[in-house]
Amino acid sequence: MASKKIYRTIVPTASLLLVLLFVYTGTGKLLDLDTFGWRLSQMPYLSAYADLLQWGVPFSELIITGLLLFPRFRIPGLYASFALLGLFTIYIIIVLASHHPTPCSCGGIISTLGWREHIVFNGAFMLMALGAILQSRRQTK
Repeated sequence: MASKKIYRTIVPTASLLLVLLFVYTGTGKLLDLDTFGWRLSQMPYLSAYADLLQWGVPFSELIITGLLLFPRFRIPGLYASFALLGLFTIYIIIVLASHHPTPCSCGGIISTLGWREHIVFNGAFMLMALGAILQSRRQTK
């Protein structure tokens, strides 16, 4: 019984917070697409893919948002959230380790974070997604 209450709280709450994050970042990138594309073109290792990523990243964030909004697709949305945040976090770590100066491609409030703060921020959202995934798996067993 307590497990059902936890599931009813953790999974929807984590999903809602991830929806807010991805709507905020995805729409922010689309609203200032030229700046986002320019920043991507300045990033080490990604500049060759800037045109693809300029559209791919924000649309991926919005597709993940759609998955998270519908209970039937919420678990794949949590996995996709974890994966996207993980890829970005790994990229940040690689850039920091290689000592490349890199502009932030984020917009709004998140752009005020430094790269190390981005790692902590992403890590918190990744842990939240992972917790919701584990809780949902526990609930379905």
